[in-house]
Amino acid sequence: MGNASEEFAPVWAAGFMSGTSLDAVDAALIRTDGERVLEFGPVAERRYTQGERAILQDATRAAREWGWKGARPDRAFAGALEVITRTHAEAFDQLMKDWDGPAPALAGVHGQTVLHRRPMGDVPGATLQLLDAPTLQEALGVSLRHDFRSDDVAAGGQGAPLAPAYHGALMAGLGKAPMAVLNLGGVANITLRFSDGGLLAFDTGPANGPIDEWVEGHDRGRLDEHGRFARAGTVHEGLMAQLFEHPFFVEAPPKSLDRFDFNANMARGLTFEDGAATLTAFSARAVAFAIEHLPEKPARLIACGGGRHNPALMDALREAVPCPVATAEDVGWRGDSIEAQAFALLAVRSLRGLAISWPGTTGVPRPLTGGRPAEDTARGPKT
Repeated sequence: MGNASEEFAPVWAAGFMSGTSLDAVDAALIRTDGERVLEFGPVAERRYTQGERAILQDATRAAREWGWKGARPDRAFAGALEVITRTHAEAFDQLMKDWDGPAPALAGVHGQTVLHRRPMGDVPGATLQLLDAPTLQEALGVSLRHDFRSDDVAAGGQGAPLAPAYHGALMAGLGKAPMAVLNLGGVANITLRFSDGGLLAFDTGPANGPIDEWVEGHDRGRLDEHGRFARAGTVHEGLMAQLFEHPFFVEAPPKSLDRFDFNANMARGLTFEDGAATLTAFSARAVAFAIEHLPEKPARLIACGGGRHNPALMDALREAVPCPVATAEDVGWRGDSIEAQAFALLAVRSLRGLAISWPGTTGVPRPLTGGRPAEDTARGPKT
């Protein structure tokens, strides 16, 4: 395994992320040695068409129906693999279009998560990210690292979240006070950097996922744009109290969630607007609940991910949490690209054999590296 003290010249690396919200492929370039972020390069977003998104949704449904029981539904995954390869290649083309710097030395690609099960009791964890890594590497023309979660899960970890390595590198440039990064994707996850530099990270609960699902299920679009639906409704406090009876909230971190562990069915029976308001408030209060139980309280919370664009969610957060809430842009970061940038850094850490997860981030028993080269298909099925 690599050592942080070993000499390693910083490189430009590309990173890619397609989240469970199924809105786009994000791509980014950073210059890094796997420990520090030395320069930010360009970013790109290749949004999915309605047809592409439907194919990815079908693959997710097939994965959930399969649930690791019986034959893997590779026929159902075939269309998604084609979409993932093509759209990632197009995102890379956008990324490099006006870039006149050095070509990236490698790329870190997450793939599309279609199924994730956290370990519970005697039931081991499992995770599946769809990606045809050899074909994508050929399309990019760049050495590729992928499958960042499997080794962690196999060792008994949650397999998520993986961005804390990058969050920690970013927060290192903001002073020594304890602070936290909150990623608002389909699920919300938080990374706390303690005043001694140690990290604690875990999923706090839902973020955009149930809200988007609620809006889409009522044929009112794909998301609550500008938070206008939530603002028009009233939070159902009785239901809110019931939601916090979920056993997830009494589990000690680190812990992780599948995108559908909390879903739009939580608001069933409410009016459309009240459902939007209640789901939005629940996402925010789940973050506040997590912060209340941290061993060291952050001096500030920095929000990134798509949820920071929802003013109703951000207002609910500022009302619920006990510390100032900033956005990534407030501190000079690119909030829509942080997860893509994270996988660029993780690719370099993987190349160097450095840890990408720790007991305090995924619950893995020891600091563990992860990721594999695109050519390495001998260790398991292509995922």
